[in-house]
Amino acid sequence: MTQTELTALLLFCTAVSFTPGPNTMLSTALAANLGLRGALHFVIAVPVGWSLLFSLCALGLGAVVAAAPALQGGITWIGVGYMLWLAFKLSQSASLASTDSSRFSVTFWQGVGLQFINIKAWMLALSIVAGFVAGRPQFAERYTVVLVVMLAFATASNLAYAVAGSVLRNWLAQGQRLLWFNRLMALLLVLTAFWMARL
Repeated sequence: MTQTELTALLLFCTAVSFTPGPNTMLSTALAANLGLRGALHFVIAVPVGWSLLFSLCALGLGAVVAAAPALQGGITWIGVGYMLWLAFKLSQSASLASTDSSRFSVTFWQGVGLQFINIKAWMLALSIVAGFVAGRPQFAERYTVVLVVMLAFATASNLAYAVAGSVLRNWLAQGQRLLWFNRLMALLLVLTAFWMARL
């Protein structure tokens, strides 16, 4: 991979990794409700799940999905349904005590699985495979470089959003602030779900 290609990859990864999306919103919400430690399993699940998705796309699954509109639609609608379900659960969490008792939580494996029904994750994986890996010489080297870069960016972005959520935790514990924060985050998840449905 040339220096120009690596620079382009880094700029692209910065733009797509740090913009809000389902993963970053959930990282923020989980940390605000459960603390940074309670959100770390999800922060780690995102790069693990995305790495699996990227690897499968690089090995040809992406071409299958891109060629099957019904499959794309199925992924999108399952993702929309899951996002709406998470938004509903989040909107019901009114106190740190209720969230600590797992009223709102996402397991590690749910976080991994979310990548496979997150249309933003699919678009990212397909774009990177098409732009930086597929049909190029030195497939293994390119795949490895992209994988390492994306693992770093996915971890850094979700951790940054989780830290922001955990910083707000004590402030949110006062009065009805957590309820309104959770409802705002739920609304953002709903809007993200509608955005996913339009793609």
